[in-house]
Amino acid sequence: MQLTRWTLVVPVKTIIRAKTRLAGAAGPYRAELAVAIACDTVSAALSCPRVGRVIVVTADPVPAERLAALGAHVVTDPDRGLNTALRFGAAEAVRLAPDGAVGALQADLPALRPAELDLVLAAAAEFDQAFVPDAADVGTTFYGVRPGVSFEPRFGGESKARHLSGGAKELTLDGVASVRRDVDTVEDLRDALALGLPPTTLSVVARIRPPIAPGLVG
Repeated sequence: MQLTRWTLVVPVKTIIRAKTRLAGAAGPYRAELAVAIACDTVSAALSCPRVGRVIVVTADPVPAERLAALGAHVVTDPDRGLNTALRFGAAEAVRLAPDGAVGALQADLPALRPAELDLVLAAAAEFDQAFVPDAADVGTTFYGVRPGVSFEPRFGGESKARHLSGGAKELTLDGVASVRRDVDTVEDLRDALALGLPPTTLSVVARIRPPIAPGLVG
């Protein structure tokens, strides 16, 4: 059976806006941490068998350069809000792969495991539109549509309810904790550490003082 191939659109904020709720804990490493998290998210996505390409939408040249070096296709954010950025990236996805499925993936999933993302994409391919709620069961970390289906992301705030009201199927899967663990707060970051972080993010976290997690040595 042929795999459904996906293009994932990942929105990356400018450094000055990124991870502001981590500023108190991360201090001078906040910007570096935000870029590292995005890099680990995109690297994991690119390693997923069902992912044909990752399109990064950003207006910041620093993460743009780093993510392009990883193999992402980078386009400039029109700077009219998150969902507009995602639709802009989705239009580019359709241009590059008209017969492929299109998904939106949050950029703050540093513990993301390719095998778990693969489970999500396999399940999402069964529905016209589908989404994965975040670990808090309020927001959304992934939203995707089958080829030819209108791409209508509703991210921001209580987006789980908005995606449900828009007719998207909620994917309730076991074994996909890393796909749901977005990182906005210190508590989120500790949870991501417990799942396991790749070297890029871990190397930044290890330099933060006082340590984010007991026993973490830089």
